Amino acid sequence: MKKIITLSFLLILVTMNSQQKQLPFFEIGSYSSDYSPTNIVSRMIEGLGYRFYWATESLKEEDLNYKPSQDSRSTFEVIEHIYGLTLAMVLTIDGKEFDFSQDKLNYKDLREKTLKNLQYVYKSLKGIEDLSTLTISLNQGGNKMSFPFWNMINGPISDAIWHCGQVVMNRRASGNPINSKVNVFVGKTMQ
Repeated sequence: MKKIITLSFLLILVTMNSQQKQLPFFEIGSYSSDYSPTNIVSRMIEGLGYRFYWATESLKEEDLNYKPSQDSRSTFEVIEHIYGLTLAMVLTIDGKEFDFSQDKLNYKDLREKTLKNLQYVYKSLKGIEDLSTLTISLNQGGNKMSFPFWNMINGPISDAIWHCGQVVMNRRASGNPINSKVNVFVGKTMQ
């Protein structure tokens, strides 16, 4: 009987591990030898994806509801904001306008769609030779604005990285710190 329980437990762990690896950015891939602008920005997206993957991995309801103060966003609301930033990135890559609207999603779907948005941006950037051809088009309540790709770097990309740190801080404060084996420097989770 103990063998059956042990085997069942191991099967569950293997299944959970393979499910985790199905989402993009479980780890960062090998780096390019070419320091082209698109490779540099792509690596930033990989770093963001890896941080987001582990910042949001295995959050509990109390983590998602955590707010450091009454006037701050909950962790869930921060994750929603990061998702919106990734939508802006996707629409920029696709040459479309971002109107700041987004679907209401649950935690699982938000996490998955955010990671898949980042994967789409990462893969799409690989096919773009000149980043100056990308324009950020925004429509905020009828106020239309356009910006060069430079603003993507200091805007949505950097903002999303900033907010991943906020999720990590919030989850630590709510009693569920990030996996201590996550190593953002090498982009791998140590065994």
